[in-house]
Amino acid sequence: MRAFVVEKYKQPLVLRDVPEPVVGDRDVLVRVEAASLNQLDEKIRNGEFAQILPYELPLILGNDLAGTVIRVGRLVRRFQPGDRVFARPDDSRIGTFAERIAVAEADLALVPTSISMVEAGSLPLVALTAWQALVERGGVGPGQKVLIHAGAGGVGSIAIQLAAHLGATVATTVSAANAAFVRELGADVVIDYRAQDFAEELSGYDLVLDSLGGENLERSLRVLKRGGRAIGISGPPDPAFAAARGMNPLLRLAITALSLRIRRQAKKLGVTYEFLFMRADGAQLGEIAALIDQGVLRPVVAQTYPFTRLPEALAGLAGGGGRGKTVIRLAD
Repeated sequence: MRAFVVEKYKQPLVLRDVPEPVVGDRDVLVRVEAASLNQLDEKIRNGEFAQILPYELPLILGNDLAGTVIRVGRLVRRFQPGDRVFARPDDSRIGTFAERIAVAEADLALVPTSISMVEAGSLPLVALTAWQALVERGGVGPGQKVLIHAGAGGVGSIAIQLAAHLGATVATTVSAANAAFVRELGADVVIDYRAQDFAEELSGYDLVLDSLGGENLERSLRVLKRGGRAIGISGPPDPAFAAARGMNPLLRLAITALSLRIRRQAKKLGVTYEFLFMRADGAQLGEIAALIDQGVLRPVVAQTYPFTRLPEALAGLAGGGGRGKTVIRLAD
């Protein structure tokens, strides 16, 4: 089968013929019909996560998929051939930039009936990120105030909708051109990051979801009320992440040092910082699918490309700042 692979870090993806996936007893073989692009894909290709995600090269890249079940392992009970499914595979088993992939049953969910395969393919990683930040960790509910950075992007556009559904007052940072768009998604307060300083205009927030890192993350701590929480998805990784991944003591020490500055700043302000590296979860995807079919959440697809133009699409993603998701079509 055909797949786009990373043969060497920092080099362009290469289209290759690769062996068919091995299907275990609890695996589902899926024909990939749509696969979206994420900043994570570009970071993996550049080797930025080589220490914490030690993949063996060559590596089939890709972290999102929607497709049709071809066959199932002998212990699989929830899916059958012909089912329309979507998933973010476990990070140890990525490889959705391929014609077929074997995915653990536990990581899959049925595609919402109200959307297309392209729209379904845009969702898993960003929707699970938003869910795990706002619902699982943040416990967001009515009366709370949430700041979501980069609200027009893949994670932001879903997170705004989810936070609004949970009853929170939602602020977001975007360019002026995207202000009306994020208000339609449910944002109550819109900050033009080019003309306004969010750290000066916002205060008393319960949670910040930061996808930018660096100085933006540091300044975000100032908008939180005491006891508030900043959740970063661009890093730096924290000791809890290193422990959960079972890293060796030397790597744990390095990870601890990376986040020491931001954790100290947070402690001084009476708030907390934590790093979120989302995980695969088919049950959560099922809950997200139900919200989509209820009209609570809607996918945001900015553009689509045919499979053969995937490297071009990924290169275009590197600049960031776009609206919604870019999706690769493997089938019309």
